[in-house]
Amino acid sequence: MLRLALATGVLLALVGCTATEHCAAPQDLVCRLLQSMEGSIKPGEVPNPSVLLAMSLLGVDTQSPSYKLLLQEIKEEVVTRAQKAMTSGQVAEHILALLSSCQDPRQVHALGQTIDLIPILQQKTDEEMAELEDKGHPKTTLFSVSLDTTALCLARAGGYRGPAVALAKEVLSPSSPIGVDTRAVAVLALLCAHDSVEDPEVRDLLHEAVWTVTNDFLDEQEERNGLIGNIYSMGLALQVRGWGMCCHSHPVPLPDLPHHLPPLPQALEASRDFYAPRDWDCAQAFAVVTNHTFELPMAIAQVLPALVGTSYLDVATLNCGAPTDLCPSLGAHRVPTGMMSPPGASQTPRESQDITVHYSITNNLQGIPWHYSISVTVPGGSTLLKVLERAEEMDPENFSFRTEQTSWGPFVVSIHGLAGSDNDRTYWQFLSSGKPLDQGVGTYKPHSGEHIQAVFSTY
Repeated sequence: MLRLALATGVLLALVGCTATEHCAAPQDLVCRLLQSMEGSIKPGEVPNPSVLLAMSLLGVDTQSPSYKLLLQEIKEEVVTRAQKAMTSGQVAEHILALLSSCQDPRQVHALGQTIDLIPILQQKTDEEMAELEDKGHPKTTLFSVSLDTTALCLARAGGYRGPAVALAKEVLSPSSPIGVDTRAVAVLALLCAHDSVEDPEVRDLLHEAVWTVTNDFLDEQEERNGLIGNIYSMGLALQVRGWGMCCHSHPVPLPDLPHHLPPLPQALEASRDFYAPRDWDCAQAFAVVTNHTFELPMAIAQVLPALVGTSYLDVATLNCGAPTDLCPSLGAHRVPTGMMSPPGASQTPRESQDITVHYSITNNLQGIPWHYSISVTVPGGSTLLKVLERAEEMDPENFSFRTEQTSWGPFVVSIHGLAGSDNDRTYWQFLSSGKPLDQGVGTYKPHSGEHIQAVFSTY
């Protein structure tokens, strides 16, 4: 579920900011979101590197109990799982989190062991590239390859030029439809790589890819009143603006470099080379984000850094010994995740009236095709997960399903005994009246009379 993020921040960094004084997020909103996100850190639960990354980029005190607990659990996670049980994108995300904590990903110590994550990521990235060259698609996703390239570049590890070139070609290919989130993450990787390569042809290619994506995003924002992709495509993307520092009324200054990394090229200082000279209403984009209620810790983690003018591209230059203490009044108090709302927003009351949802499952990919439909009644305000559970209760033979817990909540991996497969690149896609849902089953709330379709699909 790494794929839900990134679009508008590319604009904040690459496009002229004409409404600087209107692009600062309210501090009380930032602090309440941070409090909610930190409240999700609990001993024994699977650690989320995106949460640690966000805390670091917000300047949270590295000696706070929640920060120390999460960092230690992330170290233990990579020591035990990075080599055999993580995808390339997961390893990359953990490297970014460690870099943001001023930890050397080449020497991660935990549980009496020491591991070097860089060669592990390089090997997994090579496997992605081999399948991309051989089969026309990576082993996992282009989103993961983008994270891989960004992590290798920021760690100054080498091995990112080939993937960066491949990403640029994919972005520019008319026969390669790529979602907003993947294009935006790719831009992060291309920006980092651009000033690190000397070949003028390669630099021109990276330049063209970033220019193309940026202007496509501008066009979409103009057409959709500030929205690019969906609300979850606007979290990580906003972060790229942190390097431009152009759209925050009180930008966070770039701190000193940590001792373990050489200086990174200031990729966005030359950002005006990457975009057409167009005006951009960054206040409009900020309004889309700040007027939405983010419930999941993962969603909060992706949007918070952007709200204070930082970016994933800042992770290797943070001064971990000098926390900014943006929210000194938080203390040890915590509120439940999901209770945070932007100023002026009110919590939607739970509907007491029952609703009827039509639910169908379809497989036309493997074996003999099949299709089953059912109508279920659930309390108003129920999530889609509750609909699936009710359908299984009513007809367990046809509507059995299985989920796995992810950082984005429960993810449906199997329905009617048919499971998605990374090797076959198959998964269960959920749609409403033919349109893909932009939320997971644990957060999406159907309305009465809605037709939800689960279709076995490929990616």
